[in-house]
Amino acid sequence: MFLIQDGNTRAEFRRLYDTVFPILFRVACRITSNEEAAEDLCQEAFFRLYEKNMAFPNADEAKYWLIRVVKNAALNHVKRKERERRAYQRAFREIAQTPETGEEFILKKENQDEVRKALEKLPENLRIVLILKEYGELNYKEIGRTLGISEGNVKVRVFRARERLAALLPKEDSYVS
Repeated sequence: MFLIQDGNTRAEFRRLYDTVFPILFRVACRITSNEEAAEDLCQEAFFRLYEKNMAFPNADEAKYWLIRVVKNAALNHVKRKERERRAYQRAFREIAQTPETGEEFILKKENQDEVRKALEKLPENLRIVLILKEYGELNYKEIGRTLGISEGNVKVRVFRARERLAALLPKEDSYVS
């Protein structure tokens, strides 16, 4: 039994934090497109884990619980920020300006925006598996455990998500990071 507030609390919690935080951060950062928000969401997830005296059969189950918490928190963050942005635009009628600092920067930014917009057009069930696979660097089994679906279902969703994403993106070479 993996107890967060057991005798070896600090060592176990630190080990869990050190191994899982980078994964959580990448997932949250990709969903929110904001490193500061991603870090805050990850820290909050660990705080909730510690505060609730959670018990898990093993450290992997704690990892998957944390990934689900961060994924949901990041999705909620994005929805909240979008509502705030629309309210701000309605109130002040400001148009977002694109930076003009160099051709390479602009091309890179445009391509990243194209990929981000294409990702947003995917259904949530396909978008999430692709984010967890490509940006969270989770394997199919880990994604399946995180989302509560079979490994085969994850493979199918990733394949379909990649196909749809490719269809949504321009056929010319794109820079993706």
